[in-house]
Amino acid sequence: MSETLSTIFLAAAGVFVLFAVVLLYRVFRGPTTQDRIVAINVVGTNTVIVIALVSVALGEYGYLDVALVYALLNFVMSIAVSKFTVEWGGVI
Repeated sequence: MSETLSTIFLAAAGVFVLFAVVLLYRVFRGPTTQDRIVAINVVGTNTVIVIALVSVALGEYGYLDVALVYALLNFVMSIAVSKFTVEWGGVI
């Protein structure tokens, strides 16, 4: 892979990291529990994207497996939190 393309992938990963940092505001200051849950899910999704972009940029394709496992854990966490929120009386 060319160095220019690697730089583009790393820059895109940096943009996603910046976006995740901005989303942390919504995680801590979200007006409702649902806003916080969605923000945490988006931060997790951004983490998967960053891992995948860095993996491709550095040519370490083994990290794509890590990104896939993290995506599955993020999905399971979303389902579990939604289930507990509904059981506690909050509707998502």
